[in-house]
Amino acid sequence: MGASTPQRARVSGRGRHRSKAVPMAEINVTPFVDVMLVLLIIFMVAAPLLTVGVPINLPETAATPLAQEDEEPLSIALAADGTVTLQSDTVVRSELVTRLTAVAGERRGSKVFLRADGSVPYGEIMEVMGALNAAGFRNIGLVTEGGGPTLTDGTE
Repeated sequence: MGASTPQRARVSGRGRHRSKAVPMAEINVTPFVDVMLVLLIIFMVAAPLLTVGVPINLPETAATPLAQEDEEPLSIALAADGTVTLQSDTVVRSELVTRLTAVAGERRGSKVFLRADGSVPYGEIMEVMGALNAAGFRNIGLVTEGGGPTLTDGTE
């Protein structure tokens, strides 16, 4: 795929041979490939930075991560102070079911990731899960930090 020089065609005239340049019929895709590789690297570096930025101290477990889907799953976060965040918007708890129902109509998948601070009481987490259920979301994944303690049978 290197560069090539234009070929010259011989045209007969009155006793003289004239040469006329024929246009090159190859497309040089090297600059296009270079730009695509740079964009790929930029997106690979920037993608992990696009996660929802609500500061939450997640509990640690030994659970395995869920498989990824084509559509980005809906993310709900419960902070230690009790605020509820839907994707990146703070939502009042009384409007949560209404907002979730509106979002459910726009989405293809029903997967939701629920991120809750470790200090949030269990009852508050169940209230949010009830709101998710009322809005039609049945596939709820509880997000935790990996590398946590495993459950033992107590016979050590």
